[in-house]
Amino acid sequence: MTLSLDDARALDAADPLKAFRGRFTLPEGVLYLDGNSLGALPKATGKRVAEAVTTEWGEGLIRSWNSHDWIGGPARVGGKIARLIGAASHEVVVADSTSVNLYKLIVAAVRQQAGRTTVLSEPGNFPTDLYVAQGAAELLAGTSLRVLPINQLIEAIDADTALVMLTHVHYKSGAKHDMAAITRRAHEAGALVLWDLSHSAGAVEVDLNGADADLAVGCGYKYFNGGPGAPAFLFVAERHQASLRSPLTGWMGHAAPFAFDDDYQPAKGIDRFLCGTPSVLAMLALEVGLEQFDGTDMAAVSAKSQKLCSLFIDLVEDRCAGLGLTLATPRDPAGRGSHVSFAHADAYPIMQALIERGVIGDFRAPDIIRFGFTPLYVGFEDVWRAVQALREILTGGAWRADRFQTRSRVT
Repeated sequence: MTLSLDDARALDAADPLKAFRGRFTLPEGVLYLDGNSLGALPKATGKRVAEAVTTEWGEGLIRSWNSHDWIGGPARVGGKIARLIGAASHEVVVADSTSVNLYKLIVAAVRQQAGRTTVLSEPGNFPTDLYVAQGAAELLAGTSLRVLPINQLIEAIDADTALVMLTHVHYKSGAKHDMAAITRRAHEAGALVLWDLSHSAGAVEVDLNGADADLAVGCGYKYFNGGPGAPAFLFVAERHQASLRSPLTGWMGHAAPFAFDDDYQPAKGIDRFLCGTPSVLAMLALEVGLEQFDGTDMAAVSAKSQKLCSLFIDLVEDRCAGLGLTLATPRDPAGRGSHVSFAHADAYPIMQALIERGVIGDFRAPDIIRFGFTPLYVGFEDVWRAVQALREILTGGAWRADRFQTRSRVT
């Protein structure tokens, strides 16, 4: 593909989202292609968190639960997520971590599906999803987790299936499931479906209600730019909210938390899936991250995402041909998320050499280099320069240096 640097700059000049890049703090000389793992810092976040610390906490003290609506944060911020994932505002709440929310919804769904004993998922799903499902199955008498390749999984959905649990966009390959088709197949058999949106929400179009989805979870620190360890979110379709009961019956999920009753009574609606006191400062930082989507919609974000991914694939296959890379991500834009993975026998040291050059992606065992294309702040020139750096590292052998061979705890 003969796309020049000037061509890439022309694409950036015509990009309807080009102004959004200015909303983020990006270090000079760094090409940040890892927003699928940790989003970049919005410029407004520091000021908002400082205000919350010095004024709301420092001066307002405990009064800020009411005067600054800290108590309404989980629902308010959940509503801002809802518009980005095709849900109603009263169907999404910000709470806890993705792992904790998975546990809540797996247990609630299986208990609601009386007489059904199987949870289905696929091998290679994000580890925490499988680990949490394994733990939940151990605690739910008679329940088992079956892990099957997706084609076999779809065929295996039957009258004993309580729940199908899948990640919408695969964390390693970037492959995207057909949410509507799989949900429809599960419903035909009377099963519920739980979708993990951690690698799709904020980067590709998601339409939970359009797909008739039952349940979903997702994190706040990737494409939503909420910061490391940002609170997660969960979705429960309105039709299920009255019948599902969270297994973590904490006081914030009580119908009247400040009545301080001894006995638990679940709140109405989505609030029953709250548990403990929310992390206010982290939640406010997430709210700022979500506000960076103001002025656009997910159709525009998703369209740019796929243009960036397609350009990267085309350039790598053209300029790095014969250098040991194998595409591990679907070529069809309709079948992938917003990150691209290539396999290479020496993937880890190659990625470390790239990072030293200021091209930040990541590595996923055993042999994947992964590049995330966050449409709000990644441009076409970034793609061109990243491929140029990758080619130079592969042809020059910089990755063979001893300092790149020892693996860090976080890869």
